[in-house]
Amino acid sequence: MELPVWFEVATFVGLTVLLLADLAIVARRPHEPSVKEASIWVSFYVTLALLFGLLLLSFTNGTYATEFYAGWLTEYSLSVDNLFVFVIIMARFRVPRHLQQEALMVGIIIALVLRGIFILLGAAVIERFIWVFYIFGAFLVYTAINLVKHRGEDEDYEENAFIRRMRRVLPMTDDFQGAKVRVTTENGKKLWTPMVIVFLALGTTDLLFALDSIPAIFGLTREPFIVFTANVFALMGLRQLYFLLGGLLKRLVYLSLGLAVILAFIGVKLILEALHENNLPFINGGEHVEAVPTIPIWLSLSIILGVLLVATVASLLKTRGQLPEEESGLGAPDVAPETAESVATGGPAAAAKAESRLAADADEEDTRRS
Repeated sequence: MELPVWFEVATFVGLTVLLLADLAIVARRPHEPSVKEASIWVSFYVTLALLFGLLLLSFTNGTYATEFYAGWLTEYSLSVDNLFVFVIIMARFRVPRHLQQEALMVGIIIALVLRGIFILLGAAVIERFIWVFYIFGAFLVYTAINLVKHRGEDEDYEENAFIRRMRRVLPMTDDFQGAKVRVTTENGKKLWTPMVIVFLALGTTDLLFALDSIPAIFGLTREPFIVFTANVFALMGLRQLYFLLGGLLKRLVYLSLGLAVILAFIGVKLILEALHENNLPFINGGEHVEAVPTIPIWLSLSIILGVLLVATVASLLKTRGQLPEEESGLGAPDVAPETAESVATGGPAAAAKAESRLAADADEEDTRRS
């Protein structure tokens, strides 16, 4: 069953209006959201995603709805993993807390634009070359192995080449000038502010995460509309989630392991689908491998839900009582710049390192207090 054109158009218009309204609210009054405010917004976006899935069920069929929920959950969990790196970036550049909301909002919009381009390219490639699923699947399995392998490793922070180049090329002020990215000095000289580097760091970092998340969601659905809307709904509440989770991020010590299992599962699923629709001449004489089982979308959704639940519960049980109450609850995250300097910010493997570093800092703090 095809998605109605009017439904797709109405969805894009509605999401655009919602994003513009969100941006206008942030730009009009830069501030650090309270726990209550962040909770309301996160609940709103989660409810909106759940309702959107029900609308898909009403206007199309159960397959599209299940694919959306599976894709949204996968992208949302990977987005939470992004937060570990976003925390490091905010601390590394010493972004004032009242400006972090706007920095995140602009970074998320950049991420949406870049992911939109990736999705269009990915859909076009898959349409013509189904064998690309072999590459996607192998890459996801490789990423999953790296996530496990790099947990607990520390390394010195190193900005990516693009950010280093921008630092050298752009004439810049020493301090933030509110949320402005460019200012004019008293002698009339125009200078950029550190905020533009923060925007670029957040956007390019998410681009690295998209290299894993986009192939992952194409392993759950081939419908570009579902892929894009799942990404939008996952990213829309990310800004508020950043301010809500706070110290809880330090307690999600097994999240990267859970994501590794999910990525490996989707990678294997992609390879099985590639075999099932094989047209490469050196595999089974270019014929489909009919004996290969296909994994239904309801089973994929069940596995994703189960893994996330186990990883979250195991993390909370593991870290129970390790952090002081004021550092383990809700609210904006707080990381020392010294810690941020020693953690890289380059994609899922870096997120695993950031996760382990934050957890290690929590363990050290617990040891000092006991």
